[in-house]
Amino acid sequence: MSWKRMAVDFKGTHFPKSVMLHAVFFNVRYPVSYRDHEEILPERGINVTHATLN
Repeated sequence: MSWKRMAVDFKGTHFPKSVMLHAVFFNVRYPVSYRDHEEILPERGINVTHATLN
């Protein structure tokens, strides 16, 4: 089976690619809510609201 990398276009987004990928990583890896994300990300220097994450 051949796996292909999926290209994601981040043009027009409000946050840098690294911020978005970090949030997605937590969402996939851990069963956390948007409110949990809102608390976790500032610890890593990323300030967002749960509404933004939604």
